[in-house]
Amino acid sequence: MSELDTIVAIATPPGRGAIGVVRISGPAAARIADALLGHRPRPRYATLATFRDADGAAIDAGLALHFPAPHSFTGEDSLELHAHGGPVVLDALVQRCIALGCRPARPGEFSERAFLNGKIDIAQAEGVADLIDAASIAAARAAVRSMQGALSARVHALQAELTALRVRVEAAIDFPDEEVPMLDDGEVATGLARLRAAIEALRNDAQRGVRLVEGLTVVIAGKPNAGKSSLMNRLAGDEVAIVTDVPGTTRDLLRHSVLEGGVPLHLVDTAGLRIAGDAIEAEGIRRARAAIARADLVLYVVDAAHEDPDRGALGTEMAALAPGVPLTIVLNKIDLIGVDARAATRRPNSPGAPFPSAPVPVLPDCIELSARTGAGVDRLRARLRASAGEQSSEASVVSARRRHLEALERADAHLGDAERVRRDIGAPELVAEELRCVQAALGEITGEFTSEDLLGEIFRNFCIGK
Repeated sequence: MSELDTIVAIATPPGRGAIGVVRISGPAAARIADALLGHRPRPRYATLATFRDADGAAIDAGLALHFPAPHSFTGEDSLELHAHGGPVVLDALVQRCIALGCRPARPGEFSERAFLNGKIDIAQAEGVADLIDAASIAAARAAVRSMQGALSARVHALQAELTALRVRVEAAIDFPDEEVPMLDDGEVATGLARLRAAIEALRNDAQRGVRLVEGLTVVIAGKPNAGKSSLMNRLAGDEVAIVTDVPGTTRDLLRHSVLEGGVPLHLVDTAGLRIAGDAIEAEGIRRARAAIARADLVLYVVDAAHEDPDRGALGTEMAALAPGVPLTIVLNKIDLIGVDARAATRRPNSPGAPFPSAPVPVLPDCIELSARTGAGVDRLRARLRASAGEQSSEASVVSARRRHLEALERADAHLGDAERVRRDIGAPELVAEELRCVQAALGEITGEFTSEDLLGEIFRNFCIGK
């Protein structure tokens, strides 16, 4: 990016509207104001002005705001023109600015300049984008926290504690002959453990933030004819999956995304889990198990009309699913056995269950419903929204990206290696190197250590004009 470039873009959505905003940033902004308005507006005051073309004819009349550097969003001289929101008017203003020396801005270039000029860090810039894209109040609140620096502040606090620990480890390298065994004392071990706990807490909050931003991948699994496709259609509000009485109708993954209370849910219907009858079904089952392993949540559907969910076989089926993936059992077809949906969730082997109780492995909570009639589906929808973080009011939840989680996972892995090296080898040089890697991983979140390729990928997905 040339430091001499002055950029221009329409900052409001395409189409007709009452108001449209044209944004200009760069060293020529003040000169463009002189040529376009005939004067330079008072800094940071909305000034009524006429916007004129090269011949002095009026293009439009509206408000102009001038933000001299460095007191602007980008840190550069900036000018905003608030005109009437017709596409012809806004395009005429943009073309006039280009004739005066601007060039069209790339997607996210205003935010990129704000980052490069030290006005915001990358995590804050991503919070701005997440706020624009927020699909629920919870997501918007989390995005505002990131935009205002909550995520960055927690990362900086980790960095400060890590720096103090690195100083102590470096002392063991610089003064190897000292009698005090600096790597063996409790202070270093405690510091490493405290850092790992803080990173784990931040990772948990970031994971909820990712779900608010990206949505929840929900895989619907179970045996053939359990009602998986019927449940998919009920949650989707449309007949997106074929439903028949023939076992094994679904052979491949079927995907459909919905908004549930403003939370994006990415539903995946899968082939029934059983011994495959042919090569095509075997491939479908393989893909089903792969989808289960990648899921944020698995809905394991059980045919309550034909299966006893308290049997040990169900526990075996649960153990065969991907470990660590959150799972909810859905007892479907309760309309066929005359059971009403319970007012609250319960375990299938709890007192009052409509099935005989027997000692079985501990099973996840389950929800009784009928995908055909819709009875009990509202409680399942509430569970899905809660799993996605929609009902979370915790002030610690911040909007986050997958790259943040990956950076935190790498930081935690390097801390684990540092603990093992300190305990088993006692080589301060190796511990110091692991801690340096931790600091680099954390720095990627806020942009302290970020490649140009990553910067381009981040800002390329922003809106034009932001």
